[in-house]
Amino acid sequence: MIFDSHAHYDDDSFNEDREEVLKELMENGIVGVLNCGASLDGARTSLKLAMENPIFYAAVGIHPENADELTEEAYEEIKNMASNPKVKAIGEIGLDYYWEENPPKDVQKSAFRKQMELARELNLPVVIHDREAHKDTLDIIKEFPEVTGVLHCFSGSVEFARECLKLGYYIGFTGVVTFKNAKKALEVVKEIPLDRLLVETDCPYMAPTPYRGKRNRSEYIKYIIDKISEIKGIPVHELEYITINNAKNLLKIKF
Repeated sequence: MIFDSHAHYDDDSFNEDREEVLKELMENGIVGVLNCGASLDGARTSLKLAMENPIFYAAVGIHPENADELTEEAYEEIKNMASNPKVKAIGEIGLDYYWEENPPKDVQKSAFRKQMELARELNLPVVIHDREAHKDTLDIIKEFPEVTGVLHCFSGSVEFARECLKLGYYIGFTGVVTFKNAKKALEVVKEIPLDRLLVETDCPYMAPTPYRGKRNRSEYIKYIIDKISEIKGIPVHELEYITINNAKNLLKIKF
């Protein structure tokens, strides 16, 4: 069984067969999916998916590449969406300094802080995107000690992971751990306590080996779990149980 702690089934790549894919997820042992909004429209669709599918939950927020979308009107809409019981987190929020065409750093940081403040106000966890912005990400999450969440698709060092763990965060791992050049990610996996570890697709992106380069989906987490169970030296079924329980604890889900 699998809980996919970060997915984007609202993505256009699922437009032609979304209904069929979602039906198959429930038939193939997927017990939970957190669909994460990256834009205002993405947040709306994530909530719609959560309302229409019993195994789906939503995170609502504005991704750093869309940080300039966070107007006062958008903020209020996200806040209103977050009152729905199927919304379990604020996200996907954070910083992305990789792409030059992204909004300026000060715009990203402002949007990040506003949404961290919203999470604090609503007592919800956050789903954080951090790409080549480790220091600024850490500095900002330290400003909000009452807020916890997950560093999704973790790409930092062991030292950075330790700092995040001290602040109460979970660490999310994608198909990257199955790649041949995944040395840094595997070092982090070794260090992360089992009770702070989450598995995710980030689908339709980041498909694990042997599906690398293809459209990702939640069933493929099997390959991530296989790799992590090998590194940790524990049975696959035990790791499945642990990661499902971790997701439920973070998102305050009972089932």
